Amino acid sequence: MFVIDSYNLIFWDFDGVIKESVDVKTQAFVKLFHRFGLEVAERIREHHETHGGVSRFEKIPLYMEWAGAKLTPLSVAQYCDQFAHLVIDEVINSPWVPGVDRYLRKNIYRQTFIVVSATPQQELDLILTALNLRECFFCVFGSPTAKVDAIRFTLSVLAIDPKDCLMIGDAKEDYNAADVNGVPFLLRRHATNSTLFSDCIVPSVNDFTEL
Repeated sequence: MFVIDSYNLIFWDFDGVIKESVDVKTQAFVKLFHRFGLEVAERIREHHETHGGVSRFEKIPLYMEWAGAKLTPLSVAQYCDQFAHLVIDEVINSPWVPGVDRYLRKNIYRQTFIVVSATPQQELDLILTALNLRECFFCVFGSPTAKVDAIRFTLSVLAIDPKDCLMIGDAKEDYNAADVNGVPFLLRRHATNSTLFSDCIVPSVNDFTEL
C-alpha cells in the first residue's frame, strides 16, 4: 500500500482525483460538437480522454478546427461559455472519489493541500466553495496557470524540497508537471486512464479509502 503520510505537501488534481467528473467533461465536449458528425465527436472524445489534464482553452480551438467551425476570439469564447454552462453543476453534483472527502476534511497528518487543475480559476473557486472545500486548501491554481508552473511557483515560494511533496493526478499532464519539478507522483487509476500509463511504472491507488 502506498504511504502518503510521509509527504508534507500534496498537490491535488481535481477531475478524476477529487470528484468522479472526468466523464462529465467528456460528455460536454461531445455534446458541444455532436452536430458536426459522429466522426468528429469520436475524435474529440478520444483526444480528451488521452489528454485529460489539458485546459479547455487549448482543446476547444483545436476541436473547432477539426469541426470546421469559424475560429475567432468571439466564437472561441462562446464555445468556452457553453462548455462551462454544461459542466459546472454536473461537476458539483458528481460523486466523490471514494475516501477523498474524508481525507481532505480531516487532514489527520496535518499536510498542506494545494489544487492544481486545468479548470478555469474562477470556475474552480466556485466549485470548491459550493462543496465547502475551499478552506481545505492552502492555495488553488486553475487555468490559465499551467500545472508545471503552479508546482514550480509553490516550491520556490515555500522553499520546500520537491521530495517532501507529492502530486496526485490521473493524466499524463499531471505526471509530466510533477516529473519536471522533481516531485513524486501518485496515479489515481480509473476506467478512462487504465491504458495511458502502460509505458511507465508509477505507484497508483484506485481510491483513498485505506489511506
